[in-house]
Amino acid sequence: MGALTPKTIAQLDLAVSRCRACRRLVNWREKVATEKRAAFRDETYWGRAVPGFGPADAKVLIVGLAPAAHGANRTGRMFTGDRSGDVLYAALHAVGLANQPTSTHIDDGLTLHGVRITAPVHCAPPDNKPTVTERDRCQKWLDVELGLLKPTLKSIVVLGGFGWQSLLPVLRKNGWDIPRPNPKFGHGVEVDIAETPGHSAVRLFGSYHVSQQNTFTGRLTPSMIENVLRAAGSHAGLSVSSAAS
Repeated sequence: MGALTPKTIAQLDLAVSRCRACRRLVNWREKVATEKRAAFRDETYWGRAVPGFGPADAKVLIVGLAPAAHGANRTGRMFTGDRSGDVLYAALHAVGLANQPTSTHIDDGLTLHGVRITAPVHCAPPDNKPTVTERDRCQKWLDVELGLLKPTLKSIVVLGGFGWQSLLPVLRKNGWDIPRPNPKFGHGVEVDIAETPGHSAVRLFGSYHVSQQNTFTGRLTPSMIENVLRAAGSHAGLSVSSAAS
């Protein structure tokens, strides 16, 4: 990106929203935004790449997969307006990291406390499956985002194996000393990344993705995701609520 590399989170979010690098994803996100789902036929879809959401000085970063076609691709905000977001934001609120448990549209007043949410792919992909080429092309945005968050970042929560495998090489590229072979993904896995010159230590937290496939089957329960978020927030020094008895 050279001289055009964003220097602030606000600049990054704007640049992401204007990205048209992947023809297949651009065609799909715009097709969905035009055809719409019947339940949302009177709404104006975002239909663009979806930037990250949360403060520029976040201590916790949550890394998902990609925007949902009728969720973030519709609303313009990560995990907003779909079932996955219902689970994630309810959990964030339950542990004290969000001011409300719901996320319905971009102007609903939702605020995150010390947490930012992003994804390795910023456009809604067909069948929720981005290609490896699309993931790698979009990697530049995650690279910049991690660079901008370095001064404050303490914990990273990764939702699912795709996000885990996407994140590790970007962390390494940004100067963090990632163990080799790469740490394996799993729910509840925690990996400490040691401090290196110019890089504070961070801890990775693995969680199953908050997809309907996982939450409807009970593979991921509310208490499971809450426990991961609580641990990540606590490690980062954020104020989190204790587990319900």
